[in-house]
Amino acid sequence: MAIFSVYVVNKAGGLIYQLDSYAPRAETEKTFSYPLDLLLKLHDERVLVAFGQRDGIRVGHAVLAINGMDVNGKLFAIGSQLSPEQGSSGIEMLETDTFKLHCFQTLTGIKFVVLADPRQSGIDSLLRKIYEIYSDFALKNPFYSLEMPIRCELFDQNLKLALEVAEKAGTFGPGS
Repeated sequence: MAIFSVYVVNKAGGLIYQLDSYAPRAETEKTFSYPLDLLLKLHDERVLVAFGQRDGIRVGHAVLAINGMDVNGKLFAIGSQLSPEQGSSGIEMLETDTFKLHCFQTLTGIKFVVLADPRQSGIDSLLRKIYEIYSDFALKNPFYSLEMPIRCELFDQNLKLALEVAEKAGTFGPGS
């Protein structure tokens, strides 16, 4: 289980902090000649290798493009589709097969966003802990200006420590 990224967004929608705590898997580009000794199949709108193995490509790997053409379908603007309700306060959680996006919005409009493994638990408690760290180490810093990027070493250190604890425990405190 892993926590991939943490973002803090100000009330105007500007990114004021970003921490990428997980290195994504590298994509590999391979060139093959015809006939292809791999069997491909369509599964959940993704093209996967169903049979065969060659040059590090194994069963279960996803094919992203063939001859530079995207094979995963078209991308749509998901923002308008996520909340058809008028007056919605925004996204609280967005789940995909590869990650979950969790969002906590404060009464002052600051948003804390965490991208995590779908199996990671305790993210709601972690978001509240991140808010506590923000309050203690960014807002109480006399050199920090509201709505501006967060550049505080104590904030960085305590956030990284909280992420380590959450990843190791799988949960973060009571009520997770």
